[in-house]
Amino acid sequence: MKLSLIIMAAGMGSRYGGLKQIDSLGPNGEILMEYAVYDAIRAGFSKVIFVIRKDFENEFKDKIGNKFKGSIHVCYAFQALDDIPKAFQVPEGRVKPWGTGQAILSCKDLVNEPFVVQNADDFYGYDAYKTIFSAFNNINNNDGCLVGYPIFKTLSPHGSVTRGLCKSTNGLLQQIDERMKIENKDGKIIYYEDEESFFIDDQSICSMNFWGFPLSYMKTLENEFVNFLTKHGSELKSEWLIPDIVDNSIKNNETDFHVLSCESNWFGVTYPEDKPRVIKLLSDLHEQGEYPSKLW
Repeated sequence: MKLSLIIMAAGMGSRYGGLKQIDSLGPNGEILMEYAVYDAIRAGFSKVIFVIRKDFENEFKDKIGNKFKGSIHVCYAFQALDDIPKAFQVPEGRVKPWGTGQAILSCKDLVNEPFVVQNADDFYGYDAYKTIFSAFNNINNNDGCLVGYPIFKTLSPHGSVTRGLCKSTNGLLQQIDERMKIENKDGKIIYYEDEESFFIDDQSICSMNFWGFPLSYMKTLENEFVNFLTKHGSELKSEWLIPDIVDNSIKNNETDFHVLSCESNWFGVTYPEDKPRVIKLLSDLHEQGEYPSKLW
């Protein structure tokens, strides 16, 4: 079957102050997106769509996108603040686009098959791509899915994190509860809320924004964007985010989302101090033969 990968990279320019400052983490200066594309190719994906800002299109293609020519069909979508339905106007003073939901919707004219969505600056591991690709051969045509990770695999030793904890029944997602200030303290995982601490089972599954959607979900997104803008379109900082969109779909019994597990480890650079650890983990994966000496 055909499956597209959407990599949400529109925030990279603002987050890093320009593409030149994107962290090179692999043995040959690879960035985490390169591993995503490499793993997607060997899992069977047929297309990758980079969601970027129009103002760094040429730089992105030169430094990143052109590496994949001949290996997979590469497309580009552009997330823009003013890319909204004609019935709405951007409020004066708003600077940032409308969130991850809008990032996906910017790809609607490029997608003709089920699609997977991920962050640009996370490492998900080959098994995540293989698992979600296989799932689309087994679930109903209008179902979605999520690859989750045990929370103990997603923490940073250098500070607390925010994670979406998944509640599921018979393998179907029921809701995602966002928890902030999560950390490993004396071998136990806890989070803080209103100055109180609460324990979390270290095997609890959390979302790291690795979602699979049926093609029909693009229409759902179009409708939901109108609903969001009707309620929040006059606000300067409101964001239309994937977990909230999925939560609405579940509550309205519109789409079932299967919670999948994989053998891979997730990692990313949450804090600057995480970078040496990530460099070591990638180096080890190359040495173990999970990746060739050079990806391209």
